[in-house]
Amino acid sequence: MAEHTRSSITIDATPATVMAVIADFADYPAWTGEVKEVEVLETGEDGRASQVRLLLDAGAIRDEHVLAYTWDDDREVSWTLVRSQMLRSLDGSYTLAPLAGGDRTEVTYQLAVDVKIPMLGMIKRKAEKVIIDRALAGLKKRVEDADGKKPVQG
Repeated sequence: MAEHTRSSITIDATPATVMAVIADFADYPAWTGEVKEVEVLETGEDGRASQVRLLLDAGAIRDEHVLAYTWDDDREVSWTLVRSQMLRSLDGSYTLAPLAGGDRTEVTYQLAVDVKIPMLGMIKRKAEKVIIDRALAGLKKRVEDADGKKPVQG
């Protein structure tokens, strides 16, 4: 990825548990604020989604786009834009690294977005940072709640 934004968080769960939540696209509307609808269009040989349609509604920004996903077991998932009305490109990844003890995972989210409308690079990076921070916080809460620490609110 060219210019990108990256952030990490530690989640109290194994990489397999974290990746199971990431791979459960049908559940995205329950824990990601902007995703309102999800449809898995294609599934790969490993049984995980390889192409997904997402309807996003973030107030002023409403867009439907299709992403192509590539999975590396429970270590990494990356995606790239297939089509969108508002975006020229969207490349991202979650990289999962087990921490000492095995029941904690460092999750790194990397994102690069290019919109069709003109936007200053500084503003675009700030928007990417907000998206990443919200996604990581939502993922952490969803995984840790689902892992028996607290009841999941859906």
